[in-house]
Amino acid sequence: MPAEKALALVLRTTDWSETSRIATLWTREFGKVRALAKGGRRLKSNFESALDLLTLCSIVFLRKSSGSLDLLTEAQVAERFGQLRQNLQALYAGYYIAELLSDWTEDYDPHPVLFDEAVATLRQLGSPGVVTGPRLARFEMVLLRELGYSPALTACAACGSPVNDAPMAFSPSAGGMLCPRCAEKVRDRFAVSPATWQALRALSEPGEAWQEAWEAKVRGEIRQLLGRYVTYLLGRRPRLLPYLGS
Repeated sequence: MPAEKALALVLRTTDWSETSRIATLWTREFGKVRALAKGGRRLKSNFESALDLLTLCSIVFLRKSSGSLDLLTEAQVAERFGQLRQNLQALYAGYYIAELLSDWTEDYDPHPVLFDEAVATLRQLGSPGVVTGPRLARFEMVLLRELGYSPALTACAACGSPVNDAPMAFSPSAGGMLCPRCAEKVRDRFAVSPATWQALRALSEPGEAWQEAWEAKVRGEIRQLLGRYVTYLLGRRPRLLPYLGS
């Protein structure tokens, strides 16, 4: 079995035995990887503290057959996001990112764009001048796009007619914005203000729209909308969702 090398973000670890642990890693090259780190619980090991949650590390691992855990042979710290530990809201947002990547992605389904966005978000969360809510929302929009769940924002998700500044609604089950006529037929719809609609459109496009100074009401509506949409798609409410601010 040839050894594989990758840059990985630690999403989760669980104890396997008195000396070993299982690590769930999000890699740029291979997507999600689950690997057994033999001796990973020892104070002095080949992994040292590289398997701490939300650590970016360089790894070497051996790929096993389908259904088996890979074998992690080496992990060295490449980067830590120390500013997260100084800002509780940013730290919860980081844990939320790890939860979504761990629970929503498939093994060996790489998304380099999503990997880069996750790392960029973790580098910026908790930094001076960075508002957690909009930066996290930008990550969620990239995640939704990469996994094939981008919400319909410019056309009605039900009939395809253009969405304008008329009374607006969003439906998680329909997959996006609804025109007034279609909204009457959907039970899980909820109102969306024009300002929030414009903000979501901006966040879905390339660029730094998350840096704009949006009003607290808009940030709150974005958090509610994305939270409800992600919950619907996952089939459950993410564990960290209640701890996120706007």
